[in-house]
Amino acid sequence: MSVSSKKLVFCEFGNPAKILKLEHEELHPPKPNEVLVRMLAAPINPADVIALKGLYPNKPSLPAVAGNEGVGEVVAVGSAVGDLRPGDRVVAQTGVNWGTWRTHAVCDAKRVFKIPKELGVVEAATMSVNPFTAYLMLKDLVTLEKGDVVVQNGANSSCGQFVIQLSSLWGYRTVNVVRDRPDIGELRRHLEDLGASYVLTEEELRDTQIFESGGVARPKLALNCVGGASGETLAKQLAHGGTLVTYGAMSRQPVPALAPYFIYEDQTWRGFWVSAWMRKHAGSPRHLRMLAEVSRLLVEGKLKVPAHTLVPIAAFQEALASSEAGFKGFKYIFDFRA
Repeated sequence: MSVSSKKLVFCEFGNPAKILKLEHEELHPPKPNEVLVRMLAAPINPADVIALKGLYPNKPSLPAVAGNEGVGEVVAVGSAVGDLRPGDRVVAQTGVNWGTWRTHAVCDAKRVFKIPKELGVVEAATMSVNPFTAYLMLKDLVTLEKGDVVVQNGANSSCGQFVIQLSSLWGYRTVNVVRDRPDIGELRRHLEDLGASYVLTEEELRDTQIFESGGVARPKLALNCVGGASGETLAKQLAHGGTLVTYGAMSRQPVPALAPYFIYEDQTWRGFWVSAWMRKHAGSPRHLRMLAEVSRLLVEGKLKVPAHTLVPIAAFQEALASSEAGFKGFKYIFDFRA
């Protein structure tokens, strides 16, 4: 079997819309431990853009195929592959420079994981980064109980929206911080519809009295994807002994680590990177349980994916240029079925 694949390749780091080239490749039949996968869809995540600029710590060997997340369908399997069959839907292992922005791929069978066919293509294509990040930060870093409070900035981000939904399902209350904007009322209603307990602007969080009034307990967990002054404002709201988790740095500014946070407030500050977690735990019982639970919640409609726009692979320059201009409240997703 010979299959022709289209792929987005880069040979240097720089402006994503300029360095990526659409190339064709004839793929060999899968070897005994390999599978041939027809990709169905793959998102453009902020981390993908950062990686193409060479600013991501997990740099691939060049030339490389772009993309770190996506869903495909198994077309053929090698003779030694026993747990996958043609027609199975699979998601790619993130964090290993797999290269998902392509129409077909041959890879080690251990680098893909079977998912239910009932999952929608968009849900499957976007389940391995943001939902997993939200799930692990809520479940694995501190012990939360029903009624506990989580505060987060960047709450309207893809990950932030999954934090809201999972927290609501598990009985946690969330204080969600967003930047002020002309349509703040509409955004507030959208996040509340997802399950947000409170939605505050950055300015409102600095002046809020909800914690002092006793109506809301101080948060045990703060999730920071912005950094800078925004991250420090989260630290100021934490309960004694609380934990600040930084998993992004959109402002590219450091969070002031003032001594009183550690001496008097006994806070723990730590980071989280889902790619590093996946490189260590991919295929483990913990990973497979999470994969099954997130799949079930998506199939049942208890988790909803953020707004998105499907684009063909041929439109990569326009999609990336628009992404470079700033993510506009929706995610671009390559639809390889187009």
